[in-house]
Amino acid sequence: MKFLIVTHVVHTQKEGQIYGYAPYIREMNIWLKYVDEVIIVAPIENRAVSSIDICYQHTKIKFVAVPQFSLVNATEIVKTAVKLPLLFSKVFSAMKRADHIHLRCPGNMGLIGCVLQIAFPKKSKTAKYAGNWDPKSKQPWTYRLQQKFLRNTSFTKNMQVLVYGDWENETKNIKSFFTATYAERDKETVLPRTYAGKLKFLFVGMLAAGKRPEYAIDYVVGLRKKGVNASLDIFGDGLLRHDLEKLIQEHQVEHYISLRGNQPKDIVQKAYKESHFMILPSKSEGWPKVVAEAMFWGCIPISTDVSCVSFMLDKGKRGIVLSLNLEEDIKQFSNLCVDEIQLQEMAKSAEIWSRSYTTDYFDSEIQKLLH
Repeated sequence: MKFLIVTHVVHTQKEGQIYGYAPYIREMNIWLKYVDEVIIVAPIENRAVSSIDICYQHTKIKFVAVPQFSLVNATEIVKTAVKLPLLFSKVFSAMKRADHIHLRCPGNMGLIGCVLQIAFPKKSKTAKYAGNWDPKSKQPWTYRLQQKFLRNTSFTKNMQVLVYGDWENETKNIKSFFTATYAERDKETVLPRTYAGKLKFLFVGMLAAGKRPEYAIDYVVGLRKKGVNASLDIFGDGLLRHDLEKLIQEHQVEHYISLRGNQPKDIVQKAYKESHFMILPSKSEGWPKVVAEAMFWGCIPISTDVSCVSFMLDKGKRGIVLSLNLEEDIKQFSNLCVDEIQLQEMAKSAEIWSRSYTTDYFDSEIQKLLH
C-alpha cells in the first residue's frame, strides 16, 4: 500500500531522516507499520532538531515539501492565493499516486486535502480530526469548513473520519476514536499517594495563550494563600515564556513555581509519577494527551471542560473540572483536598480508565482501518 499523509505539521531534516513534533510522529509511526510506501506532503524548515522532535520510522518515504501559508487576515489570504496553484498541484499529484489518503485535520493543509479528496471518490481514505469536534464549540471558520467537508458524505466518499468524543446526529462516516502514549508493558504499579503534606502540581504543554499557563500559576498561588502547601512545575516552551517568568517574579514565587522548559518524554513521565495533580486550563483541545498521560500514572487531572474532557474525567469522578472562575476553582479544591480517601479513589479511577487506552489497543484499531 502506498500511503499518503497530508499534514500542516512543520518538519525538519537531519542526516537523511525526517523529523517532526514527537506526539504526532509517534502516532504516525504506528500507522506506517502497515504500509509499504509513504508519501508525506507537508511544510519543512531548515532548523535544528529539538528535544521534542523524533523521526519517522519507515524505509520508503518520499517527502513532498510545500510552503507554509495562513488565512488569518487579508494580507495572508492574498499571499496564500499566490501559493495555491503550487499547493493544489503537489497535493493532487500525491493523491493520484496514493492507494490510501490520510488527512491530518484541522489545519491549512487538511483544508486543501478536504477539497481535493473529492476528486478521488473510490480511493480508501481516513482523516484524523485532532481538534475539538464539539458542534457547539467556538471554532475558527477554517476548522468549521473542514468539519463540513468531512461530514458531507455526498462530497466525501470512502472515508472514515476519526474524532474525539461521541456526538449526537453525526453522519455514518464519523468514528469516535482516541489516542495513546503508553504501551501495555509500561503498566508499572502505582502506589497510592498521600495528600496530607506538600502537593505537587504540573503543567505540561505549549506556553501559548490557548493553553492558559498563567491560570495554572494563579491557581497555585491562590491555593498557597489559602494555606495549601502546593508547588508547580511547568513543562513546555513557547511565546509566553518571558511573560510567565515576569509573572513568577512579580508574585515572588520562584521558591515553589518553576519553569522547566521542553523536556524528553522520560523526564515528563517521571514528573507525572511524582506529582499529585496535573493542571490544564486550556481553551480548546481534541483528546488532550497530557490529561490521559497524567491519569495513567495516578496523577489527578484538573482541566477545563472542553471537547471530550468531560468524558475522560467522567464529569468530575476521575478528575477535577475547572470553571475558570479562580475563586470558585480554589474553593472547590480547598474543599476536596481535605478528603484524602476521595482523592485516592479519584486517582485510582483515573489510572484504571487511562490504562485501557494503550498504544497496543491503538495499534489494533489502526490495523482495522487499513485492512
